[in-house]
Amino acid sequence: MEEQSFFDRMITHLRSSCMYYTGYPKDLGPSRVIHFSSEREFVQLLHQGHPVVVAFTIRGNYTKHLDKVLEEAAVEFYPNVKFMRVECPKYPGFCITRQKNEYPFIEIFHSPEQAENQGRVADPNVTRYSVKVLPFNYDLSAYGFREFFKRHGIQASDPK
Repeated sequence: MEEQSFFDRMITHLRSSCMYYTGYPKDLGPSRVIHFSSEREFVQLLHQGHPVVVAFTIRGNYTKHLDKVLEEAAVEFYPNVKFMRVECPKYPGFCITRQKNEYPFIEIFHSPEQAENQGRVADPNVTRYSVKVLPFNYDLSAYGFREFFKRHGIQASDPK
């Protein structure tokens, strides 16, 4: 077996020690991004008490990049922040309620509380909740999510 060149050793060292993205695929393990299937599942996820990052998407080249970013961020912030992807052509009702016309976009849902004013409710077994929703307008990367959570006081990692 021949000896590696200086360049090969340097690249190998860089890949093994660098914490920044070097252009090579990362082994992230199983996907931590939840695929939206119903509003009921979404509400149950909110009631677990963790912030939920929701990406509202349509098919396109930019969505492929967004998927990679979501996968990486979901692994980094697991289990304190949940990441969900909604394919708007499959679930138009849920996406239309967000009243946006440019896709993809990201919103962060957190702090569900029972609404003080229940209003007129047809079924007495239905309870209304209010949820804080923040539009995500930071850099689309794990770093951007980290800075966003820090800025808005969202607990994204375990206290040490």
